[in-house]
Amino acid sequence: MNNISDSEWKVMKEIWKKSPLQASEIVEKLEAKTDWNPKTIHTLIRRLVAKGAIIAKKEGTFYSYYAAVSEDECVKEETKTFLEKCFNGSLNTLISNFIQDEKLSEQEIDELRALLNQKNKRG
Repeated sequence: MNNISDSEWKVMKEIWKKSPLQASEIVEKLEAKTDWNPKTIHTLIRRLVAKGAIIAKKEGTFYSYYAAVSEDECVKEETKTFLEKCFNGSLNTLISNFIQDEKLSEQEIDELRALLNQKNKRG
């Protein structure tokens, strides 16, 4: 699947919340949250259909839109893209930069340890 733009993510989030949605429902939800006009939103919907991220099904006289991929799948793909683009695919470099630049609480450090221990047990 092609990368999803920041604007397209907003459309996807609405579809993940409630599916199926008609274009008019997507427009209504996004007009309330953004300054986009309906034509822009329709363009974003068409792009997502072309990318295979959403499916359009004709139901009566209108199309209903369904997510073709889960939010979890998209997050994983975006994470891989970000890791490649910014850190040459090195998770160690990402974590090292994050730990050095952020002030982690004891709770956050414990959560990271628990995640690593859990991963280590699974192999």
